[in-house]
Order: sequence, then structure tokens, then C-alpha cells
Amino acid sequence: MGQEFLSLFQLETKRLLWLIGITFAVILAFQYLELPYGNVLLSLFSADKIPSSGSAILQSTDPSPESEIVSNITMFNQGNSTGGHALEKMANKTRISGENGTILRTGFVLEPGSPPNKSLVFDESDKSPMLDSIRRSGNASKTQQEGDLGPGSHNNTMGWSFLTNGSQENLTSRPEHKPGNPYVYSPEKAPSYLTPPFSPTTNVSPNITRAVLSNDYNISLSQKDNITNSKKEESFRPSQNDGNILGKSSSINTVPKENPDTHTPIPEVTTVSEMNKLLLQSHASYRSMRPSWFSATDQELLKARSEIENAPIVKNDPNLYSPIYQNVSMFKRSYELMEETLKVYVYREGARPILHAPFFTGIYASEGWFMKLMEANERFVTIDPSKAHLFYLPFSSRKLEETLYVQGSHSHKNLIQYLHNYIDLIAAKHPFWNRTGGSDHFLVGCHDWAPAETKVHMAKCIRALCNADVKEGFVFGKDVSLPETFVRNAQNPTRDFGGNSVSKRTTLAFFAGKMHGYVRPILLQHWENKDPDMKIFGKLPKSKGDRNYIQYMKSSKYCICARGYEVNSPRVVEAIFYECVPVIISDNFVPPFYEVLNWESFAVIVLEKDIPNLKSILLSIPERRYLSMQMRVKKVRQHFLWHKNPVKYDIFHMILHSIWYNRVFSATATAR
Repeated sequence: MGQEFLSLFQLETKRLLWLIGITFAVILAFQYLELPYGNVLLSLFSADKIPSSGSAILQSTDPSPESEIVSNITMFNQGNSTGGHALEKMANKTRISGENGTILRTGFVLEPGSPPNKSLVFDESDKSPMLDSIRRSGNASKTQQEGDLGPGSHNNTMGWSFLTNGSQENLTSRPEHKPGNPYVYSPEKAPSYLTPPFSPTTNVSPNITRAVLSNDYNISLSQKDNITNSKKEESFRPSQNDGNILGKSSSINTVPKENPDTHTPIPEVTTVSEMNKLLLQSHASYRSMRPSWFSATDQELLKARSEIENAPIVKNDPNLYSPIYQNVSMFKRSYELMEETLKVYVYREGARPILHAPFFTGIYASEGWFMKLMEANERFVTIDPSKAHLFYLPFSSRKLEETLYVQGSHSHKNLIQYLHNYIDLIAAKHPFWNRTGGSDHFLVGCHDWAPAETKVHMAKCIRALCNADVKEGFVFGKDVSLPETFVRNAQNPTRDFGGNSVSKRTTLAFFAGKMHGYVRPILLQHWENKDPDMKIFGKLPKSKGDRNYIQYMKSSKYCICARGYEVNSPRVVEAIFYECVPVIISDNFVPPFYEVLNWESFAVIVLEKDIPNLKSILLSIPERRYLSMQMRVKKVRQHFLWHKNPVKYDIFHMILHSIWYNRVFSATATAR
């Protein structure tokens, strides 16, 4: 009897164990297949054991049907997430936990010469060079008050969440030159197909990071070079509340988020044809926030849009050569309406030198010349802000850097704070910023840092930027690509323009410049002293007025415009200035006046990965095609010349037109 009872007990025990095992297997399988954003096992524990917002893992208890999918990132409604925070689920992304929140990032900036305190190991299978998009959570850390940094008596507190190495800042210095390694100059920017592979066990300094910016209103700053060749770099990320980082006493109203559907996910390398599609999509779908109250100026913008869309066909205009334009009829009608209608109010607030006192020479001169000519203009400027279609914020991004940046501090907080205080001053004194959330305001900035520094409080503004990078927050239909012009003589900015005749252009291609960024070392590795037809150099010896450099441009068929630390280069405009066909080697760079000009008609755009084939690409262009492009370079040059007294269709009017054009196509109106 006892033996039978023991056998029965053992049998029932085995059955129970099998049942428990099968149950857990079913639960795990169900979780894996059906609940990718939940965790069944966590539901078995008490609520106080579920990870909180400060933990490395955030769990969603009720995925909202209103969740958004943007660039392979699933974002849940804040109200439906554990601890009131959004769950961001990304494949192959590195999660970095700070004291006040969780930051997601991928990719690293190598920091040669920095003594590591600890090692990070990353898998070489993660080839993505940057995040396509980063979602703002509502959780922002607070920094200490920076003091009175603005043009008015403000002492606002800003919220920041920094990519850190145990502190509130991640410091990254510009890599030093190491001969023999073409990738050493700026590996943080190099896409995966240009970056040398790393071993799965490569140890990386804990101080490394990289800029991660999306087409939405998020920010992380990658340090840029400047004209004085100072090499300082850092990455930062502001608090995550859609650009509304305000102090308690701020006069700036919270700006409603714009429709995320208007921001189309973009590939790693955006080709010119894809940019055309993005531009068309933006004009069809991108709209700024609806004004808080009625203004007749909004109705005038909507009327102008209708007239531009139904512009009469232009068959033959002696001043406009149709092949160099996207749509010459729309451009001509838009320009006419700008001359007839546009009124700009220029804010007078703010102290020099950051406001109202820019530079007029050097590679950042575009912002200075525009400011000077805009503030002195009588045709477009109005002293009655109620009649204005646009509001100009006359600050210099170059003077901002020169005046406030503390050498060696690796901190931009005071620069950002200054801009915040400036906007707060304007919003407190005038009602117009809060009427549209700043969407009818514009800025013109040519310094490399301008995109990141204006991406917080000026996110809704129309931003005319030299550093027009699709991958770093440039928004088609809102932002404008500003030409970077190297002005050598402020008294005569058009001195020495023009070049040799075609028969005297004996050099196939020319480039000379400092080894900034990752593209130029690759260019020199393949072509320096390799071919007599390819005059590819590093920095040329100094000559009075850069005569050697200019002479090479004037005697070459093609001028190579390779990106430096950033996508923009003054060589694009210089090539046009000297009647040399520009060859742009800068992935994701939006060429100037892209809303209007057909760049493929007068320039050659080469992908960075095709540098080894550069000569064969140029030789494959038929002579007849080259002659046509060179003639079109001469035709388009009028749009890139500064004049002390602006003339029709010059660079001043073209910058203003692009700003006007984007405002017209993004404007909305409020009923009476």
C-alpha cells in the first residue's frame, strides 16, 4: 500500500512540474510574440518593484492607441506610461542613464589623447552613424541659474539633460592630426560606409559621444570649428519639452507641438532627388501653428500662396534663365509679390556687439551683410509691427560665440541662456512672438553652432543657416539654406569676380584647404599628387589676397567643394564667383536657395563614397554638357553677389525671398 502511494505521489509531482514548465513557456512565448512593449513577468511582482523613471528600464503598462511611430522609434502617450514617462524602444541603441532621466543614443566620438577612466565596449554590428530621431520625454533636469546673461534684466532657469561622464557635461576635443590615417580627423561625423571597422572588443574612452539630431525639434550639439581655428567640441542635449525650456518668470507662452506627420523620416544619405521629394511634401503638408488671434497679414500670405501656385507661365524673361530654376514661373511671381507685399519688423532690443553689430568679412560674413542691409532697408522694413509679415531677430551667431564662449570651458549653456533671455525680453515687451509661437520670426546665422544653439527656444522660427544639414535638424519648408560667402574686402565684396575663358581652363579639378573633417583627408589620400589633371592640395602657402588659390579657381574646369567639419563650405559660392563648375562632396547638404534653384543644372553633386571615382565621374561628363553647366554658372552668379546697395535678384534679395517663400507656404490663419 505504501509503495503504491509513493509511486502515485511521484507521478503527480512529475505532472505538476511539467504543467508549471509548460505554463511558463506559454507565458514567455506569448510575451515575445504578442506583447513586445510589456513584460508579463514584471506583472507577477508588486507595483513597488516595477522600475521607476530613474531606472534603466521603463515599462509601459498600457500601450496607447495614440502612440506614434517615427523612424523605428515607438513613442507612447505620456499618460499611459509607467511613472508618467514615455517608453522608447530601439534596436541596437545604447542606453545611458543619468541622474534625472534616461537618454538614448548611438554612435561615438573618438577622443584621441584623452586618458580613459573606464572602458565601453560596443558591437561592430551596430553600423548606424546616428539616430534618425529622438523622442523628448517630459522629464527635464534643472541647472543652476546662470545669472543675467541676456539683453534684458532676466535671470531665468533653464532645464538641461546632458550626455555625461558622471557630470553635467560631456567634453569632446577635436582630434589631432595623425598622418597616415584618413579617418582620424572627424570620425564622429563619418558615416558607416566611410568609417574604418572596429573590433567587437575595442575599448572606447568614457568621454566619447556624438551629435544626434533629428528632423524633429530635438537637440544635441557637436562642437564646430571657427575662423580662428580654435578646436573645441562638446555635445549637449536640452531638457525634453519640445523646445519650451522656460524659467518660472518667462514671458514666453508654451508653444503647441507641430504635427509630427509633417516631418518625413529621412535616410542616412539624402540624395538630391530625395530632397526634391521632401521639399514638395513639406510645401503640401508643413504648416506652422495657428495664430492666437486674427491679423490681416495672415490673409495676405494665404492670398500670395494662391497666386504663386497659379502663377502665369514665364516663357522668356531676359533676367531669368529658366533652366537654372526649379520653376521659373513660380519664382518670378513669388519675387514680384515679395516686392509688392512683404513688410518686415526688425526688433531694436538688445545690446551690441551680439545684436546689431556683426562682422562683414571672413567666412561668416553672410549673416553680417544681411543684417546690415536689412536694418537699413526702407522698402521692406516697417516701424509698425502690426503690419509685418515677418519679424527679424538681428543677432550674430559669430559674435555670440566670440563674446560669450569661454575658451576651454566646453560649455555653451551661457550662449543658449543668452538667446533664451533675448526671446523672453521680446515676448515680454511685444505680443507678436506669442501670437504664432515664433513661426513668423526669422534669424540668419552662419556660424557652425547656429543650428544647435537656435534649436531650443527658436525651434519654430524660420532659420536661415549656412550649416544646412538634413541630418541635423534642417526642416524643409521652414528653414533656409544660407550661402556661406567668404568676403575678403568689405568695401568691395565683388572684387576680382569672374574667371578665365573655357579655353584657358587647363586644370580638370582643383581643391585646396585645411584638413577639417573626415572627407578632405580621404580626398587627398586618393588624389593628392596622383594625377596631373587633379590639382588636389592641402592648405596652400600664404599669398597676398589668396592670389594662388583664386588663380587656381579661375583656371580650373571643376572646383571641388568638399565639406569640412560641417556640411557647408564657402567654396560653393567661391566656385560660382570665379565661374568654375562646383563639385559638391557633402552628403546631406542642402544647397543654398534650394526652394528656387535647380542645382543639378549647373553643379555636380558627388556622394562621399564615390571619391575614389572622382576623375572618371568628371571625365564622363560630355564637353557639351560641361559648356552648358559653365554657362549656367555665369547665369546663376547674380544670385550670389553682395552689393553695398542691394540690386534686384542679388544675394540679399534671394535670402529674403527664400524666407518669404517658406513663410508663405507654411502660413495659417485665424478667423475673425
